[in-house]
Amino acid sequence: MRTSPSLLSLTIDSAVLNLSNIADLSPLPDHIVIDLFLRTLRAGKLTERVLKLFIDTGKDEVFSLIQALNIRVTLTPVLPTTIKDDEVDIVIGALRSDLTTFMNEWRPMFSRFHLIIVKDPDLKEELKIPEGFNLDVYGKPDIDQVVGSSTSILFSGYSCRYFGYLVSRKKYIISVDDDCLPARDPKGFLVDAVAQHIRNLTNPATPFFFNTLYDPYAEGADFVRGYPFSLRGGVKCALSCGLWLNLADHDAPTQALKARQRNSRYVDAVMTVPAGSLIPISGINIAFEREAVGPALVPALKLAGEGKCRWETMEDIWSGLCVKVVCDHLGLGVKTGLPYIWRTDRGDPIASLKKEWEGVKLMEEVIPFFQSVRLPREATTVEECIVEVANAVKERLGSMDPVFARASKAMLDWIKLWQSVGSSSSRSSAV
Repeated sequence: MRTSPSLLSLTIDSAVLNLSNIADLSPLPDHIVIDLFLRTLRAGKLTERVLKLFIDTGKDEVFSLIQALNIRVTLTPVLPTTIKDDEVDIVIGALRSDLTTFMNEWRPMFSRFHLIIVKDPDLKEELKIPEGFNLDVYGKPDIDQVVGSSTSILFSGYSCRYFGYLVSRKKYIISVDDDCLPARDPKGFLVDAVAQHIRNLTNPATPFFFNTLYDPYAEGADFVRGYPFSLRGGVKCALSCGLWLNLADHDAPTQALKARQRNSRYVDAVMTVPAGSLIPISGINIAFEREAVGPALVPALKLAGEGKCRWETMEDIWSGLCVKVVCDHLGLGVKTGLPYIWRTDRGDPIASLKKEWEGVKLMEEVIPFFQSVRLPREATTVEECIVEVANAVKERLGSMDPVFARASKAMLDWIKLWQSVGSSSSRSSAV
């Protein structure tokens, strides 16, 4: 005959379900605290907050259990959850002369921050920028003065944005293309892309174990049952990659075949890209911690027929592969998902197909290379890592196509430039 549970047992079971409402367990007798702890474990309810609740009882038996079960006590992010406005630069590569609509649409999000606008050196017309922003504008004379003529790097087209990364001195950089506008969420509210990028960067990433509820640090989320406590502290998130509504970031062949297709799916989620997995990072809508990974965002791979439409370029894809390999090596995190932006139509995918087809073919060689590249333990800085990748590119890909040899040289030149112009605090002797 089955024995009915005691009133004490039922009370403890109820307590397991209501631990989020309990502020102090220390008045309870030792044996009840231990029983409650074990039942909490079995129920998969031992979150970081609940673990702290048991630790705060100060009971030796609790500490012994934690040690015996190899439960590692982790601290909630040491990174700041809020940052000052003057810690952020918003970098905009201007490929169009009239930025009036773009700037006015972004005014609610951009007006608090300093902006760096870099004019495409090939753009002849004067920029039209509305008043009311704190900004610096850089053009071809500024680029020539800072960079000089002794580098192989070309800051034309979308690569002009990298000059903004170079001259910025802020902790965080947010980069948005000039053909993008603020998106609206499914409820019709404007998406604050700046705030979401900052949230992504100032909360840890979890690249070493995938959380099936995506970002465990998001409001209302947590780690799932079975997620190792030793990994719940996460690592620094160095790069945040946002997404796009309306015109998705397809390549030219896909866009040509699906000319009328538009992305209307708004997925309310952020996830960390697992360590060891590559990702085609698009420069359309990204943010990063400058000192952590700035030198890894390299304007290196230039296609022979590169144009002024995003699907006619591959520089951001190459740069993204570099930064992901470096992040994996240095134990940093990369997130993707929110925030969304609204990407407007631009260019002719059919006309762009010839220009990008070179890059489509090159990717079949590029991806296996980045999947197999291994950086030495001695490479402990971003600059040293990029030098190692550049040397491997020259050795393993240089003979396949001249574009790779040029990319290798541009990567080395970029590191020299970053050390001499871009950073006053990280002047290593990597090159």
